[in-house]
Amino acid sequence: MSSSKGDVASKTPLRLGVAGLGTVGAGLAILLRDNADIITKRAGRPIEITAVAARDKTRDRGIDLSALTWHSNAVDLASDPNVDVVVELIGGSEGTARSLVEAALKAGKAVVTANKALLAVHGDSLARLSAANNAPLLFEAAVAGGIPAIKTVREGLAADRLLSIGGILNGTCNYILTAMRETGRDFSDVLAEAQELGYAEADPSTDVDGIDAAHKLTILASLAFGQPVEFDSVHVEGIRCIGALDLTFARTLGYRIKLLGLARQSERGVEARVAPCLVPEATPIAQVDGVFNAVIAEGTFVGRLMVEGRGAGAGPTASAVAADIIDIARGNTVPVWGTDVATLKATQSRPASEWHGAFYLRLSVADRAGVIADITAILRDCGVSLSSMIQHPSAKQAQNVPLVLVTHPTDESAMQAARQRIAALDVVSAEPVLIRIENF
Repeated sequence: MSSSKGDVASKTPLRLGVAGLGTVGAGLAILLRDNADIITKRAGRPIEITAVAARDKTRDRGIDLSALTWHSNAVDLASDPNVDVVVELIGGSEGTARSLVEAALKAGKAVVTANKALLAVHGDSLARLSAANNAPLLFEAAVAGGIPAIKTVREGLAADRLLSIGGILNGTCNYILTAMRETGRDFSDVLAEAQELGYAEADPSTDVDGIDAAHKLTILASLAFGQPVEFDSVHVEGIRCIGALDLTFARTLGYRIKLLGLARQSERGVEARVAPCLVPEATPIAQVDGVFNAVIAEGTFVGRLMVEGRGAGAGPTASAVAADIIDIARGNTVPVWGTDVATLKATQSRPASEWHGAFYLRLSVADRAGVIADITAILRDCGVSLSSMIQHPSAKQAQNVPLVLVTHPTDESAMQAARQRIAALDVVSAEPVLIRIENF
């Protein structure tokens, strides 16, 4: 016989200790209050925050938290007898966040976190702590905000052998590239706008240099391939080198530029990289614009699928955190990387020099005879075959003109060698822009 609504509400509440009351922490508190009825029903018992740890007790967070136990040291949440589940929303791979999560797991308490950096850098050791102490560690909110990316990969695709995983994993970069394409403005101008709108931090380096996306890709790849991927093995490039001209040339060629995180598994190991890529305009990933994220997975049976949505913000991220808490309340938990830790082994990384694909190369060259012959000779000597070439005299700046070369698929090592030799020519006036082409 099913329980009545009153029976569920009368059950012992699941008690939360929340570390960090910033945008996501405050959003979680408001979500648990406003949606208490449906959350209680879906969790099978009430869920309530009993203790918190935050720097400023007096700050107005849009909800009254004065009746809660406040800890000046977040790590004390791990030993609070009135806390069943520790929710870590501090951030960062080291310091208090790491100490709290490790202490909670050692104490046998379930942990829910949105901390992508912590999972990317210390996921293997945390998985072993979780297993040794029978303490669940859930992190749906660590990747792509409100998109159920973790559950999709770890649970929805559990029966399939995944060949690749990745997508658009940083909303800040996607917003900047979208605005550059739509307005013709350059990177620095659009970045300033993104900072004014709150889409980019005052120090945007973690986002625009690809680090944030690399953290998320590390987590997704570890889940997809059932073994921890080392964060340091991920090749990382950002979008600072992309100019308005590149967006214009990409459109002419039938592409759009996206910052992609991509991981592929082969017999030679895992290839994982975050970098700007040209993707065909007609593909679904090319249509994901603004602050939206998208995760693409490809399996031997399921084929290719894509999930899309808002990748950040108080609402989407708090919703993902709450979903993990409901799973804990229901007893629906799985191993951190989707498989028993006894089966985990180190991942062999495939060197960047072995990667294979087509490339876009933009040069700023002197407007004089023989330049193209010199460049194509270098490409020939390096074993790189050209697919097409575009030169726009109308874009001439001073005595230099932009020249774009598109190659046939070639080895990364050959393309990088050619790029270095071309950059050394006295007719090349700026650092060449090299972007990989991904044909989804």
